Amino acid sequence: MTKPELPKDQWNDDLSLLSKRVLVTGGAGFLGSHLCETLLNRGHEVLCVDNFFTGRRANVGHLLDNPRFEVMRHDVTFPLYVEVDEIYNLACPASPFHYQHDPVQTTKTAVHGAINMLGLAKRLGARILQASTSEVYGDPQVHPQTEDYVGNVNPIGKRSCYDEGKRCAETLFFDYYRQHGMAIKVARIFNTYGPRMHPDDGRVVSNFIMQALAGTPITIYGDGSQTRSFCFVSDLIDGLIRLMETPPEVTGPINLGNPVELTIRGLAEAIIEKTGSKSELVFRDLPQDDPIKRKPDITRAQTYLGWTPQIALADGLDSTIAYFRRVNERLDHKTTAQAEAAAIAGK
Repeated sequence: MTKPELPKDQWNDDLSLLSKRVLVTGGAGFLGSHLCETLLNRGHEVLCVDNFFTGRRANVGHLLDNPRFEVMRHDVTFPLYVEVDEIYNLACPASPFHYQHDPVQTTKTAVHGAINMLGLAKRLGARILQASTSEVYGDPQVHPQTEDYVGNVNPIGKRSCYDEGKRCAETLFFDYYRQHGMAIKVARIFNTYGPRMHPDDGRVVSNFIMQALAGTPITIYGDGSQTRSFCFVSDLIDGLIRLMETPPEVTGPINLGNPVELTIRGLAEAIIEKTGSKSELVFRDLPQDDPIKRKPDITRAQTYLGWTPQIALADGLDSTIAYFRRVNERLDHKTTAQAEAAAIAGK
């Protein structure tokens, strides 16, 4: 396993003859910002579209001086009229905390967003990739999950806005493919982590690291025996780009995730060890429909993309913990500055 490299703050101006204009919806989010950066480094023009509900300008701030990068504030539930060669449709809140905040809007983003981006791709003759999710498998009864598995999803639970929204988006993509002969790609993304995760997004890696760094109890839902497979963000981005570059007949869906399985308790203990934290583990009731096991079968990704994750969890956690330490330092500095300003104002 190789060690991860954090994203570079500069771009490569050695433009390829194959340079494209690429639209990334949700481009200021965790995954989207890394995708924008990688595409720029490969010589493409990038249009980053985001409504900034969960996306943050700070994620793409270092790219703003690049003449091949453009940011547009736009909500994909409304049509978009631009000229591009490829579309990566990543727009949608991905953490339960965020997508359950406004479940109706989450469903609209997944479904209307897919319709609008497919309509744009159809008009332009552009390739389009849908960032789907392992959540389409629900709480799986097949393990590991292959792309042929149709899933075990509760259509009326609190998670359903995201699960069913993504399932409907997949349906739309394949109906457009069958009806209009469009060049579509569907990636089913499993748990991904790394720098630029939102510290308060409620996902397990960011939660555990922030709690460990603060020395507060680490909250585990359930008994900790449930499993996940964690893929470092640079591996995931490489998989998405490889999928986009495949021949038209390779539509997916293709699982993108790390097949190395780990219990949630094991993850918490690894983070405590790496941070040197004295945090204790506390256990809470498991939320409804939370999957007990999740592990991708990546045979298709290996066969069609030549893709296998390269970053070991230990190395990926080191990079992610270092990132959150810097986040905390900035927050501490900001809090101190605000307190000093308040003290001066009160004199």
